Amino acid sequence: MWVRDHLDGLWDDEDFVSWYPRDGRPGLSPAQLATVCVLQFLLNLSDRQAVEAVRCRIDFKYALAMDLDDPGFHHSVLTDFRDRLGRDNRADQLLSLALDRIREAGMIKERGRQRTDSTQVLAAARELTRLELVLEAVRAALEEASRDTPDVLDDLVDADWATRYGRPVRLPAQPSHPVTRLKQAGADACQLLQCLPARRRGPRAEALRQIMVQNFLVDARGILRPRTEKDGRPTGAVRIISPYDPDARRAIRGNTRWNGYLVHVTETCDADARVNLITDIATTSPIRDTQALPGIHTRLHTRQLLPAQHLVDGGYISTALLNDSARDHRVQLVGPVKASGAWQKKEQTGYTRDDFTIDFDRRQVTCPNGQTSTTWLEAPAMAPYTAARFASRQCDPCPDRPACTRGKSARTVNFLPRHLHELQAGNRTDQQDPRWKRLYATRSGVEGTICELVNAHQARRSRYHGHRKTHVQHILTGIAINLERLASRAHPHRPRGLTAFQRYLDSRDLTWECWWRQGK
Repeated sequence: MWVRDHLDGLWDDEDFVSWYPRDGRPGLSPAQLATVCVLQFLLNLSDRQAVEAVRCRIDFKYALAMDLDDPGFHHSVLTDFRDRLGRDNRADQLLSLALDRIREAGMIKERGRQRTDSTQVLAAARELTRLELVLEAVRAALEEASRDTPDVLDDLVDADWATRYGRPVRLPAQPSHPVTRLKQAGADACQLLQCLPARRRGPRAEALRQIMVQNFLVDARGILRPRTEKDGRPTGAVRIISPYDPDARRAIRGNTRWNGYLVHVTETCDADARVNLITDIATTSPIRDTQALPGIHTRLHTRQLLPAQHLVDGGYISTALLNDSARDHRVQLVGPVKASGAWQKKEQTGYTRDDFTIDFDRRQVTCPNGQTSTTWLEAPAMAPYTAARFASRQCDPCPDRPACTRGKSARTVNFLPRHLHELQAGNRTDQQDPRWKRLYATRSGVEGTICELVNAHQARRSRYHGHRKTHVQHILTGIAINLERLASRAHPHRPRGLTAFQRYLDSRDLTWECWWRQGK
């Protein structure tokens, strides 16, 4: 209701003209359907519950600008609209439209301060062993073929196939004859794929083909057998974990292991802002955070919401990204550059690369004992790093050699080109500045938004199969959180009052500490 009163809605039907064909019968208002989807994720409603709210609740009708006697629509319409929303990056366009309306109202600005963090998302798929994966992939392909091309199964399926694939796969922890059953499932999959022409294969059959490539091979004798570790099984980043969700992947981060995706959330965090708003949500496979950051900046540039300062954790930071962000988008990345992985740095002893003096003009490096390097190598295979090497006649008689290098050869120092090296050194120096630490402390506030996504809106678990639909879920959830925060501006949060004991301490001029108490 607040959005209707202050923004006159977030969308108009004209914003969705390119999503629909020009011919055909008139459809429902796409602006209303988009608003219903957002309210659905705001209140964590199912499709049936959301449609019932549209039919019965007066606040829903007010928000949608509907007549009181409007009967609403069937719940399957929401499924069709989300399918349409998942194509051609339309979910990102929907977020951009909402942010445009908010920016026009003066509630968000460009070149402020923003922060980003990520968390894991569990796919809507059961964790399967390799035997269960292959068996279920064959059964899923059979279900698809029975629906679309049943004629190709007439000469293939018999009573044995009905026994093996007639119902969903549920195996005990220690199934009987697992190797024999896996070979049998592989042979069945090969027969099924041979019966299905490539032009008539659906997504389940295509998933079965990829699963077969990843888990089986034909040896030199022409016999199909399961892959072993020696044969080179694919890594978790490319291995399919479910025939129903081919986009989900297995990931490991520290002690956390999951099957699914990553969601990267970016929000404003200006010191003078009354409310922080989500400006970008990216759903990706479990890739490195550094790979997701360029896409975040590109979308923010398209929305004209690029920050002047972007606060991120060490996973998003690299020296190259510090340079590229400043050069391409004039964005200052604020975050800790990873420390050197050399043993001297880990053990806090010996001479690290920072103890050497690099003279780029003379193309030489000076060690702490005054020796200068004999070789300056810029090999293409090592790009963008440069290697400066010392001679054995310099290192062998040195009394500090055990603290400098443990190898048999002399010390070699690897470093980035001059502008990147100076940028890296400047970042590490800034990290020791108390003002930098106070600025970077603002980044931790994004953890609260991650907690809100996970606990208040169940964003940790995907509602749907596939990357596109999962991304739609996260975009709608992000817009819902923005609306919730904007509406809360009408009822600002009041700080917690003092307890009786705290007032007693104040009356006696006794000091006490509390982070939320202002002016003390």
